[in-house]
Amino acid sequence: MILGVILLLILIIVLLMVYNMTIHKKIQNFNNLNQKITSLNVLQDFMNTISEVTSVEEKIKKINEILIERYEIKYSTIVVYDGAEYVVKASNVEEKHWNTLRNLQNEEIFQDSIQTATPKYITIEKEGERLPYQKMEFGRAKSAIFFPLYVDNVYIGYWIIEGSKPHEFDNIDTTLLEVVKNNIVSVIQTVGNQQVIENIVRDDLFSSLKTAEYLYGEGRKIIDQYTTSTVCLFRITNLEEINKTISREAGNETITQVSKMVSQNLAQEYIFVRYMGPKFAIVFSGIDINSVTDFMQGLKQKIENIKLKTINGEVITEDATEEENTDTKETKSKKTKKQQPVYVQPKINIVVSTYYKGTALEGLTKKLEDYLDNAPKSENTINCL
Repeated sequence: MILGVILLLILIIVLLMVYNMTIHKKIQNFNNLNQKITSLNVLQDFMNTISEVTSVEEKIKKINEILIERYEIKYSTIVVYDGAEYVVKASNVEEKHWNTLRNLQNEEIFQDSIQTATPKYITIEKEGERLPYQKMEFGRAKSAIFFPLYVDNVYIGYWIIEGSKPHEFDNIDTTLLEVVKNNIVSVIQTVGNQQVIENIVRDDLFSSLKTAEYLYGEGRKIIDQYTTSTVCLFRITNLEEINKTISREAGNETITQVSKMVSQNLAQEYIFVRYMGPKFAIVFSGIDINSVTDFMQGLKQKIENIKLKTINGEVITEDATEEENTDTKETKSKKTKKQQPVYVQPKINIVVSTYYKGTALEGLTKKLEDYLDNAPKSENTINCL
């Protein structure tokens, strides 16, 4: 009788153990599935962040915030080599610790990780210890995973996550984190291209306008606040002729006066840049093409009414005093004194088209540019594409 009870109890215990193991396995499977779902959501958020109309620095910071929130990471830091030094691109660690965090490539414990392009997991074993790279801090981080970042086999920096507990990352799925790391690299590459565009924007000397690159960086932030906008490119069709038959000075002054005329008549919320050479671009954010066509028709008349006075290729400004003009003439040779003034008037050809948010702005401007470049020199109208 007693033996039967004992056997029954043993059987119950075995069944409970099997049940507990089954439940544990289901929980593990659930956790793994949950991590995979989280990773998919993170990747989707990454893609959304890349397409956002924000600066490079803001994008990387946003990505770091996503990692911290979705994976419930205590600390996350992304460090990238900018060509001169290692820079903390994003971190939720207090800035007083950044000097340590941007020099982890010099730590011996991470050398193998960098050389082999594999992650390095370190943790303390008991309270009172500190991680090898910590110099002045004891309680902030007690475990960490270091991920070296590579682009085409070139080391560009690292991503390090830190926890506030010993062995905090023992059960984390590093395979999924490797996928996340690879996507961090992809994002850095993508926003790096954007950063190149942002860094090459210049102010044009004669028009005092931003160069065309501004459209695709800072300008796009403004443009993509609207679902549709109108893009306008116009060309001073006789600029080459002015440079050749009058003088380069007259051509430069023509650019200056045309730019000034457009700027004076254009609302500040619209973007106006010197696109290239004799071509200029205006983006009317949120404005339909018919309204722009009417506006540009009036502006075209004002531009073509500009009249520059030149003598022997030198521009004589209308606001110069008679005495200044006399002094200028007296320094000329007799041949120059006899020469009659030549007046320069710009002629422009205009093309407009609708831009839709999220589409390739550079593709649209290139299409408009090709039209202007291939249009007859005598054409100076307004065309809709």
